[in-house]
Amino acid sequence: MANSASAAPLLSIFFFFFFSSSVVVSGGRHDCPPSSCGNITNIKNPFRLKDDPSNCGDPNYELTCDGLNRTILTLLNNSYYVINITYLSYDFYIEVDFKIEVVDVGMVNDGSCHLPLPHLTLFEMNSNSYYMTRQDSWVTLVNCSKEVKNNSKYRPVPCLSDNNSFIYFINYTYESYVVRNLMCSCRSLAIFPVKYYEFSDQLPTDIIKFLAQGFTLSRNISMPNTFRDCLWSSIRRAYRFFKDKENPILYRIPVFVIGSEFSFVFCLFDGGCIKDHHILLVPMVLVVVLMQISKGYIAFVVFGRFVFAPLTIFAFLFCKWYQMMSSVDIVEKFLRQQQIFVPNRYSYTDIIALTSNFSDKLGQGGFGFVFKGRLSWNRLIAIKMLANSKNNTGEEFINEVSTIGRIHHVNVVKLVGFCAEGQQRALVYEYMANGSLDKYIFSSNNGPNHKFSLDKLIDIAIGVARGIDYLHNGCDMQILHFDIKPHNILLDHNFNPKISDFGLAKLYPRDNKFVSLSVARGTIGYIAPELISRSFGIISHKSDVYSFGMLLLEMAGGRRNSNLKVENTSQVYYPSWIYDKLINNMVKHDAVEADTNTSIVIDKGEKKLCMIGLWCIQMSPSDRPSMSQVLDMLEGDVHSLQMPPKPFFSEPTQTPQEMSYLHS
Repeated sequence: MANSASAAPLLSIFFFFFFSSSVVVSGGRHDCPPSSCGNITNIKNPFRLKDDPSNCGDPNYELTCDGLNRTILTLLNNSYYVINITYLSYDFYIEVDFKIEVVDVGMVNDGSCHLPLPHLTLFEMNSNSYYMTRQDSWVTLVNCSKEVKNNSKYRPVPCLSDNNSFIYFINYTYESYVVRNLMCSCRSLAIFPVKYYEFSDQLPTDIIKFLAQGFTLSRNISMPNTFRDCLWSSIRRAYRFFKDKENPILYRIPVFVIGSEFSFVFCLFDGGCIKDHHILLVPMVLVVVLMQISKGYIAFVVFGRFVFAPLTIFAFLFCKWYQMMSSVDIVEKFLRQQQIFVPNRYSYTDIIALTSNFSDKLGQGGFGFVFKGRLSWNRLIAIKMLANSKNNTGEEFINEVSTIGRIHHVNVVKLVGFCAEGQQRALVYEYMANGSLDKYIFSSNNGPNHKFSLDKLIDIAIGVARGIDYLHNGCDMQILHFDIKPHNILLDHNFNPKISDFGLAKLYPRDNKFVSLSVARGTIGYIAPELISRSFGIISHKSDVYSFGMLLLEMAGGRRNSNLKVENTSQVYYPSWIYDKLINNMVKHDAVEADTNTSIVIDKGEKKLCMIGLWCIQMSPSDRPSMSQVLDMLEGDVHSLQMPPKPFFSEPTQTPQEMSYLHS
């Protein structure tokens, strides 16, 4: 409303020097008291009753009151009963002086099936200077020689139809009174004014009752013929619409602001007051258009700044909060369900105290950071703080607590406790003094100065195999690790191995013959083929067997299972290379740096690890042994082992560059 009010002074200043006295068209005196006849009690200017004083109302709008106190309007020699009169109203977008609702006298006195005489025509109403009707409030009555089917525009009139002629009335649209638009078998009988309905599906189906509702006549207000009149007329018209509470306020405000200005321009055209000032037409239209553009831009900026931007920020913060709370809820729900089985729960304050404010960092990875800590009775612990990444939904935390939190085995790292406070999550393990296995089996200048004997390597392999076998067969639920590799094999102060990092682990019933996973799990170089593509077989406990086989080959050869730095293509895939050496009773201690012509006889300990490893990495899961069988092989004599089939990738034809995608 403020915008429209500001528009009025601008337009007034613009046309200040071009106004003149307004011309008021009046059809009679306004100081006569209203007359009444029956239910019509507000008969006033421009209407008058026949017996009113001659100075009251306009003779062209004279009404008659019959002996039964019924108000009658005579129009073009036809009589109509007056149903209602409304003054100074707003009909669609046209401001009218009055609206008078009338009905044909014949339709009221006789309720039989007949139509009023078609005295009125659309042409007569349009040429009449006193009354007008909406051009879309007429219906056409047609007579058709054939029945009209599947056409909703043609409404049947059963009481006027027979076997040879079918009478229909057509919805009031432009097509309804244009003869060429009628169907070929139909001809027009008459056109009648009717009550206006905004939607055609609201039309009554009974034409007789439809016509008995009457129709509406109105008269336009005399068009202003000065700039000042047009200005105030447009504001008055817009304000009248704004007060109409039938429409929502969000719809009325823009119509009030924009409609007042465009209504002013239309008024100038219709009233003809630009004839004397036609040179101002172009700048006037430009001013109005520019004002609309300016207000639209201001509204856009204000809406974006104070409405859209806050809503966007609020929606973003709500999504982040909901995501965080969903993760917290999942973890808390799990802990409530598993409270009997889970280990000690620590607060975040306890974690800070146990780690001396995170002063001694042992390492870090994609999961987060690992810190050294100490319990009150001087027991050393390792605390893994899980990272608050956007992909951290609590699954890794739940996997760890639900698996190693409920089991105790000498070859599985013990979970001492955990912390779950909002987004702060930590896992407390027993401290493993000698770190992970990968630091000892791979040659590195930066690694620890320690080299295992073959007997110790076999002891470590047996310990890991016992841990995996316990996960598969020693619990009520089968636990699949899915990430067996040297980095996840920890060594205590006596170099006894313990399996760790159960973030990818899953619990399954022991009688499950196959496992369903939505995404591949594991580390490149150790992940079983069936986890990449189901064409290799079903996912089962044999997937951990494959990873363990790769671990054995690395322990035997002291090198990683794929190395792109080798010069010989046949050495790219280490299992294939080791298989060929076993066939020839030869093995290299360093596949990368050793002279290709230097070889030694295979030690029986290395041969055992390699042969068992090759059995474990067979491409088909059904060809691999179970962990129980693997454990028997490790504890048995090497001479009882049979040579496994050649691995699937036994003769690689790819160059090191072509295989680089495996390590990206």
